Amino acid sequence: MLSLPVNDRDYVVVGATPEEMARLGYKPVGSDFPVFLHPQTHEEYALARTERKTARGYRGFNVYAAPDVTLEEDLKRRDLTINAMARSESGELIDPYGGAADLRAKVLRHVSDAFMEDPVRILRVARFAARYADFSIAPETMTLMQTIAANGEVDALVAERVWQEFAKGLLEVQPSRMFETLIEAHALSSIAPELVALSHDHTALQRLDVAARDRANLAVRFAVLLVEVAGWRPAPEADLQGNAASSPVLALSQRLKVPNDCADLAQLTLRWIAAIERATSLNADALLRLLLGADCLRRPTRFRDLLAVCGYIFGRDDHPLAAISCAFLASAQTCLAAVDTKAAIAAAPDAAAIPDAIRVAQLTTVAQFIAAQRG
Repeated sequence: MLSLPVNDRDYVVVGATPEEMARLGYKPVGSDFPVFLHPQTHEEYALARTERKTARGYRGFNVYAAPDVTLEEDLKRRDLTINAMARSESGELIDPYGGAADLRAKVLRHVSDAFMEDPVRILRVARFAARYADFSIAPETMTLMQTIAANGEVDALVAERVWQEFAKGLLEVQPSRMFETLIEAHALSSIAPELVALSHDHTALQRLDVAARDRANLAVRFAVLLVEVAGWRPAPEADLQGNAASSPVLALSQRLKVPNDCADLAQLTLRWIAAIERATSLNADALLRLLLGADCLRRPTRFRDLLAVCGYIFGRDDHPLAAISCAFLASAQTCLAAVDTKAAIAAAPDAAAIPDAIRVAQLTTVAQFIAAQRG
């Protein structure tokens, strides 16, 4: 209906039992409610169901799935009206809650007051706001989101689910809207207290959106956000290897169980960003220390991601010389990777001398690179 690509299809089955589905060859998946995979296409088929709130959190529901549950009852438990539509096998649009009208008006609106029962819906609305940047959130829906936050329901969210929604939102077209929505809903301080600085400093969100426009990967986007929030500032000349404690990055990464590739890139950026900013003025020893400390030889792809993060943080206008440093370091990495370590090893008088021989070869190459760059 939005003329966007269809990535997957979900089916709701009315008037059936789990036993009937299994007898037809559908494979059950999950334990929270009856969902099955089609025996050939592996698409999801869920039995029509209703839910009753029994405890706090997004798991605190009693699910009822039976042949007497209607399609309208099933759709009523959905989060947003635009997600509460269905099509019959004949192509008829079934839209009991005005989803099509809200889609045309570009409004994200809750279906019913049952919206308040699941705190994950705050995250989902925020993520949809990031995906559909020209959609607004209905005022009454925002009010419910604020009520959920005020009631402390978000405290029951499990870390893995929060990260799952964050990761999806970070990869949307305008991820800043996810965090702006959570701020407006008064939920960010509970869901991710390490990010409360976003409430009064929007630089990180601006940088993040630039990375999104460039289709940067998830680790780069996460690092751009977290390094800005951590309050990075240019270091004194004597402290070019930051060794930052990076408490916001570390705390958020550990609490939300952020994947290693995302957490490591953010930490690596905080450690080396001050040196990267001044890379063009470093001497050979300091430049080699930076390149090897950032593991540019063993992990060249991550090193390129590191430079990408720094490029977004420096900005195209704020730090023009620092942005040049990123290109300088990319070329330096190429030169260092070309060092003939086998020749250095062969020239070493004994095994104990090999590390020094390799370092001398690397240092010589880096010094030659600097001399060539500085003309």
